[in-house]
Amino acid sequence: MTTAPPVPQDVRADCPSRRVVVVGAGIAGLQTALVLRRRDPRCDVVLVSKAALAESNTRYAQGGIAAVLPDAADAAAPVDAAGPGPGAPQDSVEAHIADTLAAGAGLADPDAVEVLCRGAADGIDALQRAGVVFDRAPGRDSLPARGREAAHSAARILHLGGDATGAGLVDALVGAVHADTGIRVVEHGFVGRILLDDAGRATGVEVLTDGAPHRIGADAVVLATGGAGQLFEHTTNPAIATGDGVALAWRAGAAVADLEFFQFHPTSLDVPGNPLISEAVRGEGARLVDADGRRFMPDYHPDGDLAPRDVVSRSIARHLARRPSGTADVRNRVYLDATALGATFLARRFPSLTDLTAHHGYDWSAVVVPVVPAAHYWMGGVRTDTDGRTSVPGLFAVGEVARTGVHGANRLASNSLLEGVVFGARCAAAIVHGGRVPEFDAEPLDLDVEETGTQSFTRRDLQALMSDHAGILRTGSGLAVARKHLASYRSDTDPGTANLLLCARLLVHSAAHRTGSCGAHYRSDQPETAPGRPAPSRSYVRAPEGTP
Repeated sequence: MTTAPPVPQDVRADCPSRRVVVVGAGIAGLQTALVLRRRDPRCDVVLVSKAALAESNTRYAQGGIAAVLPDAADAAAPVDAAGPGPGAPQDSVEAHIADTLAAGAGLADPDAVEVLCRGAADGIDALQRAGVVFDRAPGRDSLPARGREAAHSAARILHLGGDATGAGLVDALVGAVHADTGIRVVEHGFVGRILLDDAGRATGVEVLTDGAPHRIGADAVVLATGGAGQLFEHTTNPAIATGDGVALAWRAGAAVADLEFFQFHPTSLDVPGNPLISEAVRGEGARLVDADGRRFMPDYHPDGDLAPRDVVSRSIARHLARRPSGTADVRNRVYLDATALGATFLARRFPSLTDLTAHHGYDWSAVVVPVVPAAHYWMGGVRTDTDGRTSVPGLFAVGEVARTGVHGANRLASNSLLEGVVFGARCAAAIVHGGRVPEFDAEPLDLDVEETGTQSFTRRDLQALMSDHAGILRTGSGLAVARKHLASYRSDTDPGTANLLLCARLLVHSAAHRTGSCGAHYRSDQPETAPGRPAPSRSYVRAPEGTP
């Protein structure tokens, strides 16, 4: 095996400070790289992207980024054209904290939530200094436009290009990365493993580029690889979202937590590829209706269409399950009705979605469009402290791949981009300034002990199994079926699918051991959440070889 890296090894002469490898090029990875360079100009950063640099989950984010800015008290009323009028409640960081904790269904970590929400203003400032220009309020150019989304008590969602927030953020940050000669970019690089020294410290990565493996040594490795939406048949995530970071960290010995909590976005367009229709559309007044044209969400939650995401997604699933059988493309569908918003407003506020729906044959200003819940965001992941440190020395994780505890059992809309910005910056600071490796209570788990590994499978087989038994609605018997099948699957497949298999087994194990419903984990055989605080989060770590 060759050990020649895709970047020169002699950078130590140019950069005696440190080298950091950042794996992943979404907002969390880009922010970490840029802040590392700003805090330590002598630091050499190697940014490894699995695809082209601009391709990530972040690019597909539409709604925006949640943040309470210093002018919030002076901007009590929402400043998007279709928001509630004067008299709306004033916003505050405390309100953002309260909304985030409420959405987390009792499992969000209050300290992590406070870090996130109080860091929002500085995070937005950093983005603007990197070249991000947020949409401005009509007639009030001194203020950014703000929208409202489900489970937010005020309009605090900043956006770019109407509904192209992710693309706008990526374009600006990628431009800043290209402008920095101290950041070396490796595109189309698949990281196969974390390199460890004899003491168990992360010392670099092994990357597959152009069909050949290379090793890149480093003082620190940052995982910013996003989620694992490809576990399921319907997902808003791109094809590269195969759980690579969780798999890498697990094999390196890092603790993972909250893996049973996978958020399904209620409204992806029900066409091949399942492109996202932002929650901001419902925030502006669109409604979910069934095949009879009837609004059904008020039957399931007092907040109706603006209930938390986990509630809306499972309400759709439950509503469809109760309907009489009929043709699959009509009777067993739900629809988003945005017709009351009008063509002019939709084209201005949601230009990308107007083009998207038109591309698929829908004039959404005149007709309802079919939607389906789709796997969107993994609340669980590699367990970290609020500075991105994992339980493995030298290994960090930020963004969706990390489990800081900030989301609990259900992520509040538009907190994900904020998470990448705030914790990416904190991770960079921790690498520069050092600090103690956290110790987490974690249960040793030996997945190999139950593995039989005789059955070949395809990625579609895996997705169908997970969608049927570990998706929006779960039962103990269904999870047992999934666990048995997953144990029988052979792992000698392509690396991305092998990572998905590992993540599926971890998710199903975690879900089977949470017997009650909580947030995005809904057990239809035990649908009622027990009174009081839910069972605490559980963390797992790979059992050492030879453990009895």
